Amino acid sequence: MLTREHQTEEAPLDLNLVRVFVAIFETRSLTLAGERLYVTQSAVSQSLGRLRAELDDPLFERAGREMRPTAVADGLFASFRDALMAIDRAVDAVHGFDAAASDRVFRIALSELGEIGWLANLFDAIHAVAPRVRIEVVPLDVERLEEWLQRGTVDLAVTPADLPGEFERLIVKDQAYVAAMSSAHPLATLDLTPERFLGADHVVVAGDSGLPLVEAAMRRAGLTLEPLVRVQHFATLPHLLVDTPRLIATVPASIAQGWAATLPLTLHKLPFPLAPVALRLYQRRTSQHAGALAWFATTVAQAIAGTTGEFDSIRAGGAPGVW
Repeated sequence: MLTREHQTEEAPLDLNLVRVFVAIFETRSLTLAGERLYVTQSAVSQSLGRLRAELDDPLFERAGREMRPTAVADGLFASFRDALMAIDRAVDAVHGFDAAASDRVFRIALSELGEIGWLANLFDAIHAVAPRVRIEVVPLDVERLEEWLQRGTVDLAVTPADLPGEFERLIVKDQAYVAAMSSAHPLATLDLTPERFLGADHVVVAGDSGLPLVEAAMRRAGLTLEPLVRVQHFATLPHLLVDTPRLIATVPASIAQGWAATLPLTLHKLPFPLAPVALRLYQRRTSQHAGALAWFATTVAQAIAGTTGEFDSIRAGGAPGVW
């Protein structure tokens, strides 16, 4: 008679059960795991039952609306996921991802700034080689981003935020900030000294994830930013600056340059040291569709890196500006 040990050696764990395990762990949901694997919730439940019997552990226990992993499941996840990723990479190496024929949907979390600055480049880069691929932009929420990447709510995210967690990450761009103002602003034709900058009226975008880094750099220089106006959207700024020539906005250079090319705006270098803000590209680690996600991440990184990041002083109509 075969012992349990011998039975286990002769009947290794079904690979499909491993995929179900990883999908449940990442989504914390039987329904979402089924959607990811293109099977019914009932099929996921049956597979979970088999897993529990094979591994002699509940693995996942319901807690409210979530399936919470047990200590055994926590211990198994990284090994199971990495094994599946290795298998999928091997298969992708043989078959590859056919971007030209794909019609899959990729989801990316972007800030409003990202939509303004990079979405057109990204669309052009993707559809030049993958005309049927669809892109869904999810408004960036840094507080929920780690959860989204873990569960597969989004495939990629771009943000200056430094997230914890096991995610593939890449710095794709160093983003400089500048001071933007109406060309009719009293400081437009003057040197922007720390004293003049500090004495001016400022407007900031409440949702700018790079703003805390700007404020931290100012504090190191002995300056404190006390904005007169806070707005919710970057799209508000260019015409607000033109129509209110007493305001200054500290904004990413790549965005400000586009505004100054068509509007009567002047851009100045900031009067305090500020290292360029690193933009990070995060990719969810998953055992599913590794080749497709790698292609999407590479395409996004190249599209964002291709947008201008250097700052040359610009005034109204694209003419040289004032330092």
